[in-house]
Amino acid sequence: MRILLVEDDSTVRGFIAKGLREAGHVVEQADNGKDGLFLAVSESFDAIILDRMLPGGIDGLRLLETMRGQNNATPVLLLSALAQVDERVAGLKAGGDDYLTKPFAFSELLARVEVLGRRGRNESGPRTKLSVGDLEMDLLSRTVRRAGQKIDLQPREFRLLEYLLRHAGQVVTRTMLLEGVWDYHFDPQTNVIDVHVSRLRQKIDKPFPGALIHTIRNAGYMLRPD
Repeated sequence: MRILLVEDDSTVRGFIAKGLREAGHVVEQADNGKDGLFLAVSESFDAIILDRMLPGGIDGLRLLETMRGQNNATPVLLLSALAQVDERVAGLKAGGDDYLTKPFAFSELLARVEVLGRRGRNESGPRTKLSVGDLEMDLLSRTVRRAGQKIDLQPREFRLLEYLLRHAGQVVTRTMLLEGVWDYHFDPQTNVIDVHVSRLRQKIDKPFPGALIHTIRNAGYMLRPD
């Protein structure tokens, strides 16, 4: 899943982000309400972990209410040191899907956020937009943009990028690409993957600051922000 983590405590944020990534998830982070709100409404996430007390003039409840006011239905797990019943009720009434008080066990947080992510996919149907950083793909219109600039891709390039986006933050091996993009269930011993990845880099990475497609030596490729 692609998860947005909005938490101002750097120690807690680092602990949660590390655990989520080790569990195979892609994590975007913000340490204040203003940046968290911008990411929440401008990018696509499967779930959001949101601290209730945030600096910057926008706390967790205000961020959440603004999201819901814009018809953003991304599932949200609220984190808070405020454990009283009325505080939990206030968080849920503001639009939260779940509420976890600090301190917490990471295993419980992981279980709750994964349940929310599955619930969100079931309620919203198949995803029609994929994104990493400033790269966005619309599966319905078959368009790709980076930093708002449209990028023209050939059909196989589009399919390759879609596969990388669906596995963002994960190592994608040659075997995975051969099966998932070319429908080969054997290695044809050609450089077809290298050629197409090179072409994709020329369009996705070269004209923009910051590479997104990374070669993982002796393993494969990974799509992630630089």
